[in-house]
Amino acid sequence: MNARERRARLLNEVRGGAGHIHDLADQFRVSPSTIRRDLTLLERDGHVVRTYGGAVERSVREKNTRNSAEKDEIAQKAAAVIQDGEIVVLDAGTTTGRLAEHLAHRRLTVVTNGLTAILALAESMTVELIVLGGRLRQPNAAIVGPTVTEQLRHIGADRVFLGTDGLSSERGLCSPSLDQAHLKYAMLHSARHAYVLADHSKVGLEPFSYWTPLDRPHTIVTSSPVI
Repeated sequence: MNARERRARLLNEVRGGAGHIHDLADQFRVSPSTIRRDLTLLERDGHVVRTYGGAVERSVREKNTRNSAEKDEIAQKAAAVIQDGEIVVLDAGTTTGRLAEHLAHRRLTVVTNGLTAILALAESMTVELIVLGGRLRQPNAAIVGPTVTEQLRHIGADRVFLGTDGLSSERGLCSPSLDQAHLKYAMLHSARHAYVLADHSKVGLEPFSYWTPLDRPHTIVTSSPVI
């Protein structure tokens, strides 16, 4: 197992409640100092919060505070390309959640699997909100599973906006689970126009072993000019 694979498995263990450095060192058969370095890198990338003797996964609320101004800028750029009356698919995530906030006053149909987007649009009087049903995955507040993918087959959207935990020019979008990588691929192909929303901290980052190939025309929206 290489270091990237170990960190991906390590994060899954932290998500499951395991977080003590010495227990994790025994489990992965590495030194405690190696686990400390791995947790420091995961913390740097915004996935965990270090605690005394270990770590816990960062909540959606905590992730939402990282690069806040940058996420708002990206959300405003994304909102500007949407036309009234369109059907829009929003992936789960903090930046797509910010985009939902900018759409609450628009006359649109929004399809989403993201709890943050649902909460942002739940009281809108102008948005027809379609919630994709499945299993709620915490702590990233994403609804996932085969039922979500199946529902997407019946929707022909105008635009889809995807979030990501990492963006590679060669491999595409990085996800913490196979379920999410598979779902993002279905979303990528669910609309006439596809967009990826990624702040600078995601570009070139490969924290997990699950990928969504970007094998169709798409636009990447960052805090710098649209690529």
